[in-house]
Amino acid sequence: MPENRKSALIVGASRGLGLGLAEALARRGWQVTATQRSPSPGLAALAADGVRVETVDIDDDAAVASLRGRLGGEIFDLIFVVAGVATQAHEPLHAVSREVAAQVYLTNAVSPIRFADAFADALRPGGTLALMSSILGSVSLNEDGGWETYRASKAALNTYARSFEIRHRDAGFGVLVLHPGWVRTEMGGAEADIDVATSVAGLVSVIEGRLGRKGIAYLDYRGETLAW
Repeated sequence: MPENRKSALIVGASRGLGLGLAEALARRGWQVTATQRSPSPGLAALAADGVRVETVDIDDDAAVASLRGRLGGEIFDLIFVVAGVATQAHEPLHAVSREVAAQVYLTNAVSPIRFADAFADALRPGGTLALMSSILGSVSLNEDGGWETYRASKAALNTYARSFEIRHRDAGFGVLVLHPGWVRTEMGGAEADIDVATSVAGLVSVIEGRLGRKGIAYLDYRGETLAW
């Protein structure tokens, strides 16, 4: 890989925003490694254009460790954990089983940070660890209610991200907690405000504009700061 070519690991890229991010970064000349939990036709198409495809379930520590081993000494300018779920998101907490609520919390909050810790030494100084959060993870902006288990999981992710950044502050990379907008995906639904291309273009611009900056920021796809 040419020395000036940026490298990215996009985790959870089988469809939607993750797939869009992998495609957009590859088009911008990045060397992209993208992960899927199960075979993805979209990623298979990108693989034909040079995107490296790996399989991992971020809820499986052994699978994450295996991926870390397969990637060996590779160093990335960007690691972006996109993977997440919104199971029974429209139902209030009391209507969701404890098992489902716990799984949403684990997948959306615990697993992304455990993955980030497993790959922290694979980030280049001056690089970025990005986590796909949501404006719904803002406690202070929650004035409408709804999406209770999803909101709580993303609020927890935001809290964990701040602690992660403090623990790794001397490592030389920055942390971005990102809201992609309300996007027309399987999760966002057909009534959402923007399409995947609009969200992805904004996210990539935010990421490229923040490379080399340390600390942590909670931003939307337009680069606007969100209240924690």
